Amino acid sequence: MKDTIFSAPINKLGDFTFDEQVAEVFPDMISRSVPGYSNIITAIGMLASRFVKPHSNVYDLGCSRGAAMLSIRRNLKVSDVKIIGVDNSEPMVVRAKQHLSAYHSDIPVEILCDDIRQIEIKNASMVVLNFTLQFLPPEDRKALLSKIYQGLNPDGVLVLSEKFCFTKKEMDELLIDLHHQFKRANGYSELEVSQKRTALENVMRTDSVETHKNRLHEAGFPLVELWFQCFNFGSMLAIKK
Repeated sequence: MKDTIFSAPINKLGDFTFDEQVAEVFPDMISRSVPGYSNIITAIGMLASRFVKPHSNVYDLGCSRGAAMLSIRRNLKVSDVKIIGVDNSEPMVVRAKQHLSAYHSDIPVEILCDDIRQIEIKNASMVVLNFTLQFLPPEDRKALLSKIYQGLNPDGVLVLSEKFCFTKKEMDELLIDLHHQFKRANGYSELEVSQKRTALENVMRTDSVETHKNRLHEAGFPLVELWFQCFNFGSMLAIKK
């Protein structure tokens, strides 16, 4: 279904939420809004084939409608693995369950409607935070990453995808403008771009690549690198040794 949520003027524009309306159009919304999203989803499956070990868990924290979980499950080469998806949006969880159940697999998937900060991470060989951390209060981010590090097994991997900000104002403005150009090229109007940006201002607070790297190192990860970037969106790998 096509995303037209912000296509008409909204008199009282509230904060962006992952409600029923957003969940319904989410695949269209994210593919037209996040440059490189499909590449990241594909690569998450490739990373799963490399890092996921037998007799371990895989966590997708902020799983939305389950695209990353499906990519992981399709690419797993080992048995006795459990995939656990978590999202605090009930409409997203309902659709994720429907999405995953439409594809047969012997690999069990459990999808929970919960706050990712409350979830226990244990015996994990892979954890995915795909455009999720940016919606948490900044003061809660390090604690979550530390919990993920503690719950990962040796040689386990965290995939962290985020929208970035940049410390040099000229570069930050250029990449924001290129992102807006990307959205216009995908059919969004100036009104849609403007209204969605306003709706996100109070709920999505971005960090720089350097801030992410430093926080991941502080959480315990010795190996951290940016592996993908398109404009002001990208994805990082953090490996526990």
